[in-house]
Amino acid sequence: MNDEGSGKDTPLRVTRTTVVVVSDSFPRQHARTQRFSLGLPRSFNVAGDGTEVLFLRSSGPEDPINALWTINTLTGVERVIADPQKLVDHGKGELSAAERSRRERARESASGITTYSVNSSGSAVTFALMGEIFVADVHTGAISSVNSTGGAFDPRLSGDSEYVSFVVGDSLYIGSADGSQPARMLKEGDGKTVSWGSAEFVAAEEMRRSRGHWWDPHHHRLAVAHVDVTHVNLWHISAPDDPAKTPQSIRYPAAGTANAEVRLYVVDVHDASQVEVKWNRSTHPYLVNVTWEDAAPLTITVQSRDQRSMLVLEVEASSGSTNAVLNLEDPDWVEIVPGTPKRWNGGWLTIEEHDHTRSLLFDGTPLSAPNQWVRSLVDANESRVLYTASTDPTTVDLWSFHDNAHEPLTDGNGVVQAVGSNSVTVIEQSSMESTPQVTVITDQHEWEIDSWQTAPMVHPAVQFVQTESLGIQTAVLFPTERSSEPLPVLMDPYGGPHAQRVLRSRHAYLVSQWFADQGFCVIIADGPGTPGRGNGWERSVRGDLARPVLDGQIEALQTVAQLYPDRVDLTRVAIRGWSFGGYLAALAVIRQPDTFHAAIAGAPVTDWKLYDTHYTERYLGHPETEPDNYRRTSLLAEAAQLQRPLMLIHGLADDNVVASHTLQLSASLLAAGRPHEVLPLSGVTHMTRQEQVAENLLLFQVDFLRRNLHSDAIDA
Repeated sequence: MNDEGSGKDTPLRVTRTTVVVVSDSFPRQHARTQRFSLGLPRSFNVAGDGTEVLFLRSSGPEDPINALWTINTLTGVERVIADPQKLVDHGKGELSAAERSRRERARESASGITTYSVNSSGSAVTFALMGEIFVADVHTGAISSVNSTGGAFDPRLSGDSEYVSFVVGDSLYIGSADGSQPARMLKEGDGKTVSWGSAEFVAAEEMRRSRGHWWDPHHHRLAVAHVDVTHVNLWHISAPDDPAKTPQSIRYPAAGTANAEVRLYVVDVHDASQVEVKWNRSTHPYLVNVTWEDAAPLTITVQSRDQRSMLVLEVEASSGSTNAVLNLEDPDWVEIVPGTPKRWNGGWLTIEEHDHTRSLLFDGTPLSAPNQWVRSLVDANESRVLYTASTDPTTVDLWSFHDNAHEPLTDGNGVVQAVGSNSVTVIEQSSMESTPQVTVITDQHEWEIDSWQTAPMVHPAVQFVQTESLGIQTAVLFPTERSSEPLPVLMDPYGGPHAQRVLRSRHAYLVSQWFADQGFCVIIADGPGTPGRGNGWERSVRGDLARPVLDGQIEALQTVAQLYPDRVDLTRVAIRGWSFGGYLAALAVIRQPDTFHAAIAGAPVTDWKLYDTHYTERYLGHPETEPDNYRRTSLLAEAAQLQRPLMLIHGLADDNVVASHTLQLSASLLAAGRPHEVLPLSGVTHMTRQEQVAENLLLFQVDFLRRNLHSDAIDA
């Protein structure tokens, strides 16, 4: 047992180490601070009765190692519960392959404590560090280490805090939370294709389900996911910069191919006896979510492969039989929305498409206002419901529904995320005027959690406009120092489903402002398919992820040119993007060379048959039944049309949009005799963690744009 606590009687604020940020350029500052995320409080949890709010935060703006903190909601005092620097040597050991994959799915670039789990009373918390499991007392700070085998991740505490379950490799383990007994294997994978207790690829990447085991709140039983990937494509990711290194093998469920087979079992932790949870996996193969809450039966949410049906099933844990209590259907797809479906006052809260918007419904009856587009359910108790919603796509607010009335809890001036429980609400809010702020609100008090991020070297000056025809929300940025000449244009979109760029949050425009300060008019547009709007806006891309999206970017460009005719030069227009934005950039320069004169495509999807089942089939259907959707959206089929400069950038270790996308497009371009540039990034995944690479990527892109947007280069 290892005790590392501050002591219950001395809940003093810990003095942080001052970190001096030495940055001689914005790209370097941006890289060193991991996009200005270091030092920010994050990952909030209202523990137990609400007297403590747990969160993660590093010690400063360049420290990537997160510690576990708490703020007392009665006194406002912050203190460290667990400091990773005192528990493990971060210079030794490596993360397991499974933990690296979990972090990649979560887009986690920090280190230290990156996730944690709290018991039902909020008195204890567990977390993993470098493959070892720790359990901490929230009130005293006393820490125990669980005697495990190393390589462990995703620990979860039993309701009474007697046990902690966790995953090592493909097997589920259980140990004494106080460290008094060695951990033992509860369910064993086969070392090849079968695993217990963790989420499969599409669940973690696309469904927001990052876990695979759940405790019964009252008994020593676990609901455990059993995943069999025998029939899933076996792909290999090599390291071309290290020919001696064995390629990494992954099971990737590409569109139209086999998914993992997922089952769920109720397992007794004492004798490992198990009961299979039974549902029709042939019609609803996706296990979307599992909940096992106090005073409620084990409940699962499952989805059909075409995603047009989602069932909520209550489980009789002793027999495994299920009973459908809710059936959600949609002609396009049923959206998986955070926090729902949820039991409330004898019925169900859901967030669904309803009357031309996305509404919060109670047993099918709207609780949200008709002009709101609901984004998430935050909390619900007997008297009120908290949810986030937009009345303007560029803002997100926290709303309360109580006494049959709607009340805004934030000011409509920025972007809000929130968590809540037991009359305690934690609000993260950012705006165009201020840095992100975190406020803890109770019935009696309001506290602000300290943020230790650095101040960016650029200061975005954003002008928000809306196009006339489609009403596309658009952000426009000019250089800080006004130019006397018309500027080349840089379109800077994501542009695809599930992500917005045009939000009233200053930090969303730091990189765009830096590009503008290099001598560009930067335009960001949220076209068809992006969230935040009703009237079928998201669903307008069903069957075609190319034409509607590209037309939206062109309309935004034309609108800006009309508004600022003397400040932009439409004979010099470039476009850049990453992931879906990379696909959109390459699509634009291939299809519309008269409009777009150069493009930078980072980690682009070039053939949607190479992307995963759950995302791709939601929008394009199954390639066997809707093949035309795949033909009309493939860049490979149109490669010979390229007439303009194109730079392709791809991380060779990417297991989400694999490098094959870029390499196949490059091969097609070469076969057609179309010059282009390729920048391969050795050891880089879908997100760029490496500081030097992140810094230089920005500089290389500016160089490419300057080389190819000169009038001589375009005329040639």
